[in-house]
Amino acid sequence: MQGSGAPRPQTESLGADHRDLDDLPLGDLAATLVDSQAAALTAMRHALPDVERAISTALAVLRAPGGRLIYCGAGTSGRVALLDAVELHPTFNWPKDRMHVLLAGGVQSLGEAQEGAEDDAEAAARDLAALKVGRDDVVIGLAASGTTPFVLQAMASARAAGATTIGIANNPGAPLLGAVDCPILLETGPEVLAGSTRLTAGTSQKICLNTFSTAVMMRLGRVYRGHMVDMRATNAKLRKRARAIVADIAGCDEDTAHRALETCNEDVKQAILVLKGATPDAAAALLEKSSGDLRRAVSALEASGSS
Repeated sequence: MQGSGAPRPQTESLGADHRDLDDLPLGDLAATLVDSQAAALTAMRHALPDVERAISTALAVLRAPGGRLIYCGAGTSGRVALLDAVELHPTFNWPKDRMHVLLAGGVQSLGEAQEGAEDDAEAAARDLAALKVGRDDVVIGLAASGTTPFVLQAMASARAAGATTIGIANNPGAPLLGAVDCPILLETGPEVLAGSTRLTAGTSQKICLNTFSTAVMMRLGRVYRGHMVDMRATNAKLRKRARAIVADIAGCDEDTAHRALETCNEDVKQAILVLKGATPDAAAALLEKSSGDLRRAVSALEASGSS
């Protein structure tokens, strides 16, 4: 916990130009709020080398069959983490049992802020122990201040168990950045509303996690030629999207793509391989051999056809 003599974190400070923000004409107020968040993108660009290192380090763990992604946060940071995590399954078909989110205060913190929960370090230790975290896990901790006890304890417990740890904070010198394997500083500076990290700091964290998780999923073979080929077609909109994906990659019309998807039980990657000349059984075998990586499966199919 920050002592009384410690410098105030930047995210708790007020920008010198924003003291009369609440008195501005509405148009100027909205423009100032929008412009202030440009700092989120600038901070992210400065952090790109560290983000790249975090992606590379995470991939080395997550390529293992049981590798898990575990997010940890409190308040705004926890809710940003949850949003990234829950989108991994519908977007990339990332297995639900390989993704977990630890929120200070539990799931009730989603509907009602549980601000005191961020100080409960013991709860973080219990949550990590319940998941039996170990070497096959990547644990990501988010805290704008970088001082949140819940997140710091989660990182300490994860690291002690042999997990790979990634920490994202918005203040230089934050303890979180020194407590993880892969620190990412998103230096967004003072907020236009002092201490409200749902603004620029929160925006920067969302950009960071968008970049991190999308790049990881791409490198794990869950994207091919710009398309979400691992998506599950579970409603009318997604079934239409699946047909468009198959048609674009296989170079056919959507009726042909639809028939291939029906043959392959709506599996996008399998349907693409069928339209490239494989039987359904051969397509399934190619995907199994390539660990689901469509690019590798397509290369293997083309190589077999030319030999």
